[in-house]
Amino acid sequence: MTTQVNPETTRPAAAAPPAVADRGPAPAGQPSTQTGAAARRRRRRLGPGRPIPFGGAVGPVLLLAAWSVGSATGVLDERTLSAPWTVVATTGDLIADGRLQESLAISTQRVGLGLFFGVLAGVLLALISGLSRWGEAIIDGPVQIKRAIPALALLPLLILWFGIDEQMKVTTIALGVFVPVYIHTHNGLRTIDSRYVELAEVLRLSPARFLRRVVLPGALPGFLLGLRFAVVNAWLSLVVVEQINSTSGIGYLMELARQYGQTDVIIVGLVLYGLLGLFSDGAVRIAQRRALSWRRTLAD
Repeated sequence: MTTQVNPETTRPAAAAPPAVADRGPAPAGQPSTQTGAAARRRRRRLGPGRPIPFGGAVGPVLLLAAWSVGSATGVLDERTLSAPWTVVATTGDLIADGRLQESLAISTQRVGLGLFFGVLAGVLLALISGLSRWGEAIIDGPVQIKRAIPALALLPLLILWFGIDEQMKVTTIALGVFVPVYIHTHNGLRTIDSRYVELAEVLRLSPARFLRRVVLPGALPGFLLGLRFAVVNAWLSLVVVEQINSTSGIGYLMELARQYGQTDVIIVGLVLYGLLGLFSDGAVRIAQRRALSWRRTLAD
């Protein structure tokens, strides 16, 4: 007697998909599918997350709020640290007198001149040192020595050389600027991918075209990073040089206020220095973002 075998009953059961098999039994009355929360967890990307609108203003706003609360509650003594509303009123008085605009213009001119000469010297020295072994042997050592000596430590020597006039102030700012520009630009030059250099040799680019097409774009990220440090160093140097026998500028305004015990004027100068440094760094960051828009980084 022949027994008929039903192929449907002997066919092995298909294995469940891994995504389904790992879920475990679904609760009664619910379909065995992933929940929305689990799906969101699986899709979550690593990294710092999406940019926060006006995220750069969160820290300063919180600091201003803490300052206001401390002044309003009496935790901060008015004689030690003036209240924000007092600083605002003093700023209005200084603007009405014209002293704040005049001091701001002079200080900005000093920083601009120091940045110009410092950045120019840093880029030229970095190009010579980064593209020539002899240039590196001659230039890199002295620059590294200067890097270990703060620019402000050279003030007594600079005063002996240049006196206390504008030349000393601009030179001090330039010395604080050119080192970070040199260091980061030189590093950017030396980290250019060698394949681009080999390609330029294969294409037989002239030295001028090699400099324009390969060297400058390759060193641009390092240069812009060094420029951010240079801008901050310029304002830090200005704070000091304007308080040494100066007769104009924001630092002179603060030093004069110190002699008369005007805390509010000192705070106005400090806030102004901070805002100038913040806006200068922000301008360089905007330029950096636009010039390096081709890069995909963690911040993106």
